[in-house]
Amino acid sequence: MEAAAPASHAAAARGRLRSRQYAVLGLTFAAYASFHASRKPPSIVKAVLSADWAPFSGPRGPHRLGELDVAFLSAYAAAMFAAGHLADRADLRGLLAAAMLASGATSAALGAAYFLGVHSLAFFLAAQVASGVVQSAGWPCVVAVVGNWFGHASSRGTIMGVWNSHTSVGNIAGSVLSAAVLEFGWGWSFLVPAFVIAALGVVVLVFLIAHPMDAGLDIEAIEVEMNGGSGEEVELLGEDKKEDEDVLEVEAVAELPRAIGFLEAWRLPGVAPFAFCLFFSKLVAYTFLYWLPFYIRHNAVAGQFLSHKASGILSVVFDIGGVLGGISAGLLSDKIGARAVTSALFLFLSIPALILYRTYGSISMHHNIGLMFLAGYFVNGPYSLITTAVATDLGTQDAIKGNSRALATVSAIIDGTGSVGAALGPLLTGYISTRGWNSVFFMLIVSISLALVFLIRLAKDEIVSKISARH
Repeated sequence: MEAAAPASHAAAARGRLRSRQYAVLGLTFAAYASFHASRKPPSIVKAVLSADWAPFSGPRGPHRLGELDVAFLSAYAAAMFAAGHLADRADLRGLLAAAMLASGATSAALGAAYFLGVHSLAFFLAAQVASGVVQSAGWPCVVAVVGNWFGHASSRGTIMGVWNSHTSVGNIAGSVLSAAVLEFGWGWSFLVPAFVIAALGVVVLVFLIAHPMDAGLDIEAIEVEMNGGSGEEVELLGEDKKEDEDVLEVEAVAELPRAIGFLEAWRLPGVAPFAFCLFFSKLVAYTFLYWLPFYIRHNAVAGQFLSHKASGILSVVFDIGGVLGGISAGLLSDKIGARAVTSALFLFLSIPALILYRTYGSISMHHNIGLMFLAGYFVNGPYSLITTAVATDLGTQDAIKGNSRALATVSAIIDGTGSVGAALGPLLTGYISTRGWNSVFFMLIVSISLALVFLIRLAKDEIVSKISARH
């Protein structure tokens, strides 16, 4: 009976750990999905704004719509680097909740422009800049929280691949919500997602547990005990040790490693190549995010032009493909143990996928849906993998002795660099699309090719390492 007690206690601790991990995974999933849902309205209302809402109507309308995208994305990219530093030092739960509430306010401000009859370009640009700044805190926070709870998981790529489908799920939800209320006025397309993200921000503030230590759990000790590695009884922090709580809190804080410096994080092995790869990969992904409904609306399918609402809803097929692409990339990278090789494979296959979609997507609705799904599958696969599993790997690698407080900084560097590309893609599309959509797709293919260039050395090293390990 006495011998069974430690094992029973460890099993109970593991069960409690798993339930908390699932809760954190679900809550952070919903939180970041709401961020992406609140970013989707500008792409859904583009065609409406370009038709009859100054200053976006007229010959220069596409240019100004592109400038509106770059206002958000450039502010997001610039603020991301500072947000990573802040997330490594601040209370993650409070910072994430504040970012969600502020994001709801900025999205609501854009929706209010419809009801108040605002036609000032400066107002729209200012609102987009403010939105970019506050939304930049979301990604470092959710990655750091998930890293705290799953940083030691052997199937990290699969976990992160499934979890990162929040990007596409958020895009789908944002597209459907915005398109569904578009007929009542484009302002509602902003207000509904604004309410959703603000409401979830309150839920995060009340329920999110940012670190296992906050729940009295020691992940490493629990895993060691369940694997039979120590033979000592595993205890829940603060549960069986009846010591003063203030003393325990001081000791826990003292054990936290120092936050890593910005330049120091850039010099970590693999950070720069993956960051610049994501620059071009995210350029392509965000061009589709912001311009795909507009593209569908202005390109006939089987000789028929779709309505604004139908174009917005049809565009979710790309994101559905992205969900499965992200999960597949995570599974494959875990199976072969090679993140760079997996990313390079998906990037390479996305080139023919884009060519096929542009060439044959207009033949019929079935062709359009099938090829759009294929494009989303391969385009979003490496983007999903790099921003999650790769960033987590790099932020907890041996070079920094597993310093978990580097995770938000490394994630911010990778995603921030990618966000610069995300800002550039929609801006260029606003100008290049006036010359024809073939030119836009050529730009996307060149971008994917450049993303591949940055992964060649890393992929080669992974292949050589795998071959050497077999001999």
